[in-house]
Amino acid sequence: MAENESVSTSLIDWAALPESGLTAVDAIIDGENTSIIIHRDGEKISAWLNICPHAGRRLDYVPGKFLLDQGLLICAAHGASFRLADGECVAGPCRGEHLTKVALVRRGNGLFLEGNSCQ
Repeated sequence: MAENESVSTSLIDWAALPESGLTAVDAIIDGENTSIIIHRDGEKISAWLNICPHAGRRLDYVPGKFLLDQGLLICAAHGASFRLADGECVAGPCRGEHLTKVALVRRGNGLFLEGNSCQ
């Protein structure tokens, strides 16, 4: 884990996450302010860097607003389609690539970065 990672401050309260949907939060990872996408599906969460592997651009069309279609996250820049289950691109210019996972842990009512956060 980089010494500048923000692990002691909650990224977001659990109650602020929609039961089913996407939320963007900012965190310091490796000394850089980084946007993270959090997907909550009931009690399960997944998180990725808000960066398309195709061109390195953000996936949201405006900060925190994402295009969703039939369970897929659509990159606003080039239309790559990612499964919410595992972050794999199933259509578009980066088919077969994955979003970069971010490890989060729930402690009490908050979500926190966990250890070596990016995988």
